[in-house]
Amino acid sequence: MAGLPFESVLFLCVANSARSQMAEGLARQIFGDDVRVQSAGSRPSRVNPYAIRAMAEVGIDLSGHESKSVDTIAADSVDLVVTLCAEEVCPVFLGDVRRLHWPIRDPDRKDEDLDDDERLRHFRVARDEIQGHLEVLGERR
Repeated sequence: MAGLPFESVLFLCVANSARSQMAEGLARQIFGDDVRVQSAGSRPSRVNPYAIRAMAEVGIDLSGHESKSVDTIAADSVDLVVTLCAEEVCPVFLGDVRRLHWPIRDPDRKDEDLDDDERLRHFRVARDEIQGHLEVLGERR
């Protein structure tokens, strides 16, 4: 992927539990060693088990990932920030970096009464949306 307009990317969402974790895993797979990939959130919690399951379906293991605070990310380690929040306020990253916003609805849908299959379906949709954005980003040379 030589020629990408960035050398490092940080994916942000609130809890760093689903969207940003899935983006991190997908970006590592798509960009390989050409790009430093990180993710974080403003209120880190845990990696959502449904995110782990959805990513395992495409051969990406998130089981060893941990949620991280945006406050732990060094500004000089990032030259592109991608925020993934849709209905909530995304974390702020204080650094002079290029920014993209991909509003992807929180797949966890905590306020909805969903069975396991329905909830997992929302994670698959978010995963596939993120992958589509990453593939377009990778084509920008």
